[in-house]
Amino acid sequence: MLGKIFGSLFSGKADNTSVKAEAVLHEGYEIFAEPRPSGAQWQVAGRIEKDIDGTRKSHVFIRADTMPSADEASEHMIRKAKVMIDQQGESLFH
Repeated sequence: MLGKIFGSLFSGKADNTSVKAEAVLHEGYEIFAEPRPSGAQWQVAGRIEKDIDGTRKSHVFIRADTMPSADEASEHMIRKAKVMIDQQGESLFH
């Protein structure tokens, strides 16, 4: 595993699997950053979830934005998700 990570760092190539992180809570929503490899970069992707009236709602999105590392893509996704939640609220799920 470590060889795979360090190999991708030194070769300039991203690992070919997506990264899944723990949920980040914001205003009652759960944000899951799930960056995807895109060549030597990482594409900003993830989902926003919330229980509404006993039903789990989920909004999945993939952005064109790419970052040099999975961590940077995750941070960018979380920032974007918070803005979306603040601007759109539950209308995200319609």
